[in-house]
Amino acid sequence: MANTTVLGVYESADNVADAVSRLRQAGYGDNDFDIYSGTPYPEGSFGEKVAAHRLYLFPLIGALCGFTIALLITAGTQLSFPMVTGGKPILSIPPMLIIMYEGTMLGAILFTVIGVIFESRLPRFDLGVYDTRITQGYIGVIVSCPTEKEGHTEQLLKEAGALDIKKEERRAAR
Repeated sequence: MANTTVLGVYESADNVADAVSRLRQAGYGDNDFDIYSGTPYPEGSFGEKVAAHRLYLFPLIGALCGFTIALLITAGTQLSFPMVTGGKPILSIPPMLIIMYEGTMLGAILFTVIGVIFESRLPRFDLGVYDTRITQGYIGVIVSCPTEKEGHTEQLLKEAGALDIKKEERRAAR
């Protein structure tokens, strides 16, 4: 079964909200369409589903990994090469705290960068259907539909005020 991706290009946000409500009334689910915009609109401002993300977990996991590795490195180094100085303990906590703090920050920062790349679904090699006017302030509504419903989907997008319609056909993976 082949699927078609249909892109409707809109000039105003009101038309996009109208298109989203028409798509919902026609039976399209939240995973069947997406909104592309070069302008930063708040999530859900067109009536679309607010995407769930797990970006907050990456810095936490990175901080825990960085803290653990720094603790193991500092304690392991001091235990591997003990330098007893005037009866003081082998594990010296104040210098360890500095290294553990830096390790925690490094782990959190590295995992945050990895998390942003992961949550942004990068790299994306197959861009699919796109219109360069989206980067100039226009808004795109992308609908994934079966090929037999392609005409109906185009009609819905045009009724909502689409300036232009583009489409791309894809074969389903076997």
